[in-house]
Parts: sequence; C-alpha cells; structure tokens
Amino acid sequence: MKEGHSTTEAVTMKQKELKGMLTLQQLEEKIRTGEIETVIAAFPDLYGRLFGKRIAPDFFLEQVAKSGMHACNYLFTVDMEMNPVPGYRYANWNTGYGDFHCVPDMGTLRHAAWLDKTALVICDVYNEHGDSLTPISPRTMLKRQIGAAADLGFLPMGAAELEYYIFRDSYEAAREKRYHDLKPFGSYVEDYHILQGTREEPLNAAVRRHLADSGVPVEFSKGEWGPGQHELNTRYTDVLTMADNQLVYKQCFKEVADLLGFSVTFMAKFDEHLAGSSCHMHLSLWDTAGKKSMFAGDKKIGPVTGSDAFRWFLGGWIAHAAEMMPFYAPTVNSYKRYQAGSWAPTALAWSYDNRTAGFRIVGSGESLRIESRIPGADINPYLGFAAALASGLDGIRNSIEPPALFEGDMYSASSLPRVPATLRDAIAALEKSSFAREAFGREVIEHYLHFYKTELRCYDQAVTDWERSRYFEQI
Repeated sequence: MKEGHSTTEAVTMKQKELKGMLTLQQLEEKIRTGEIETVIAAFPDLYGRLFGKRIAPDFFLEQVAKSGMHACNYLFTVDMEMNPVPGYRYANWNTGYGDFHCVPDMGTLRHAAWLDKTALVICDVYNEHGDSLTPISPRTMLKRQIGAAADLGFLPMGAAELEYYIFRDSYEAAREKRYHDLKPFGSYVEDYHILQGTREEPLNAAVRRHLADSGVPVEFSKGEWGPGQHELNTRYTDVLTMADNQLVYKQCFKEVADLLGFSVTFMAKFDEHLAGSSCHMHLSLWDTAGKKSMFAGDKKIGPVTGSDAFRWFLGGWIAHAAEMMPFYAPTVNSYKRYQAGSWAPTALAWSYDNRTAGFRIVGSGESLRIESRIPGADINPYLGFAAALASGLDGIRNSIEPPALFEGDMYSASSLPRVPATLRDAIAALEKSSFAREAFGREVIEHYLHFYKTELRCYDQAVTDWERSRYFEQI
C-alpha cells in the first residue's frame, strides 16, 4: 500500500473542510453517539458503478479502516448484468476468481446524507496481498496519470457538467413498461426555464441538499434542452476528487429518485428525437501547490492568450481523441449523441467559446481551461479524465501543436476530422493505438478492449424494437 491516496496536502485539507466530510476520529464519535450505524466501503467498477459492502460500524473501525476488505475479482470481468465474461486474462474460471483487496481512501470518508445513519468511503483496489494497486482499476488508472502530471510539475484541476433526464415513473414502473411511454417531468424544452425547473425541485433540490451535506459542493442546477432534462454542476477541484464526486453524485441521484418514486437516466441518448445527455469535461493544469494556473501565459494562439503548456496539452488531447474514444463514449448508445445540430460535437477541432466544437476553449488568465464536449453522461469519469490527461501530457512532452483554429459552424464543415461514428469504429481505433498501450500498459488496454468488445457483442446479438417494428410484417 505504498502509492499515495492524495494529490497534494493543500487539496486534501480543503476537501476535509467541506461539510459532510469526516475524519476517522469524527466517524468514531458519530458511531459512539449512534449518528452512524452503517459504513459503506465501495469502489468504481469498469462501468463507473459503485460496488462494495455495507459494514457494521464497530467492525469497520476495528478491521476495515486499518486493513481493508476483500471482494471477488470477477467484478472487473463481468458484463452489465453481472455475468462472468470469458476471455479475460485478469480473472477467469481457470484462475478460480479469487479476491482483490479494497483499501479505504480515508480522504474520501463522508456522511452519505441521503441515507439513514450511513457513512461512505471510496476504496482503492489492490491485489490480493494488498501490496500493489490493480492496474485495470479505473481509479488506479486516473491516479497514475495524476502522478505522471505531478512528475512534470502539474496538478490537474477539472469539472464535469453532467446532464440527465427525470421521469415521474419509478424505476420499477419503468422496468415493467420496458422503458416505453415513460412520463418525463417536463412536456417541452426547458433550457434555463425556471417554471419547469420548479416542477422538478422535489428531486433536484433534495439532491443539491444531500450532496452539499455529503462533501460534494454544488454550484447550480438548470433546465436543459429536452423535456425533463436537467443539469447539476458541482464545484471544480482536483480531478481525482472530481471523479469521486461524480461517483457520489450519480449514486445519490439514483437512490434519492428511487426513494421518491421517480427515476433518472444518465444514458447518453435516451430518445432519438430528443437531445442527448452530455458530461462536458473541463480541464486545466496548475502548479503542484494548486496556487498558479500553468495554462495562463502571454502567447497568442488564435484569439486565446496562454502558455506553451496550454497549447501543447490541447494539441495532444485533440491528436489522441479518436483512439481514446471508448474511454469517453463507452457504450453503443454513446455514439447516437453525435448528430449535427444536436448540441453534441461531430468534429475533432477546437474553437473559442463555440458550442459546436468538440474542444471549446473557455475563460482567460487564471480561468483559462479546455472544455471537451465529447463525453456523454454515461462516461466513467475516472477513465475519461485518465484518457484526457494521458493525451494532454503526451502533447506537452512532445510539443504537439493543435490544429488550426476553426471559427463558425463545425456541423457544416465537412473537411474537419470527425468523431468516430460508432463504438465499433472507436474500438478499432483503440486497438490500433500504440500510444494507448504506452500510456496505460499493454495488459490494461487488452483488458478494456475485451470489455468494450463484449458490450458491442451484446448489442449485435440483441433483437431490438426497431427491428420488430420494421420487419415483422413488411419483410
């Protein structure tokens, strides 16, 4: 357990000061007084879901907080329905599906305010002996890219703008309806619409409150372009904390919706007739103390004034975007967002404050940052930030220049390189990528290629409602 949990002492201290964050001593006191009766220790899986155990508080203090806990390593080799998938080298029937070791990152310990008398801590995943991080773990992948940034003198800071659709149907009712004819909270486009937002406050207000009470500071929520579609933003921070916060955010949203008899989806494209749901990813590099933006500078790059680090990070991020696409768009459904005029990007190009761009440059001076509009709401944030960092840092190491600035409507610019059209295309690009293997390791990339190919194979074997409607009678 030699690899560190925290990015910098300054960031760690700032996080601990947030309402709802707990030290071990504070947890002990809350357990003694009966305020906490359950501790959840959990980790993100390959899909970005929260998996773990509920632990009796005394046992957590006596055992898990000191030594961690075990879980079955098949959890990194299952499909979404939890079926063990053959073909993984990491774990399989021949190896007997042994254990891995989950070690709580005590800097993430918090009151899970939306649950009764419950605390939550996020774990790092180690091998069964507890002496080395598991390379394929999404949190490990991000932490190692943060370490690579630190080696170059940078602290990555980021934010994620996450969108979702809210329905009046419960999850159980939605399943019974096979997700057809669901009733959204809204009946018309509600972008910035306060009246419609008021109707959705039973869920959104509850989530804002619970997140703020659970160490996840909220900036705002607002209506989005689809009926019943909303966006809730949390405050920017170091990228590991941001990924952890997004994990907590989605878990909180789904569980509060469930408790209220509603449902929420983070599908990238819930309906072909409606706007997709994005996770716009903002990134900037700071000095390791988090005091000075390393993107700020005096060099002109089109309409932008910034540093060489900014220019080359942008160049690397764009240069490697196509081969890294499965980490930004992990499902078959992800690629149905990328439609002209849909507010989702179709071109791998950059511009200043242009929402048709795959890479939108925002702010100036200390606030200068790169916004990638490519990721959808279905992203695993650990993998997305890891891929973005690996790409941008390679740009800095190799002085990769960004393409020429594009101004205007990128949807109509047929000459620009395009976002991969399907998961199949994205997998093919990742499979050919020597850069991905250099950045993450050959075995890691082979594991994820098998993971994404499994997702694609499940889709290829499915018979859809569209096929029945189209072919049942007419063919």
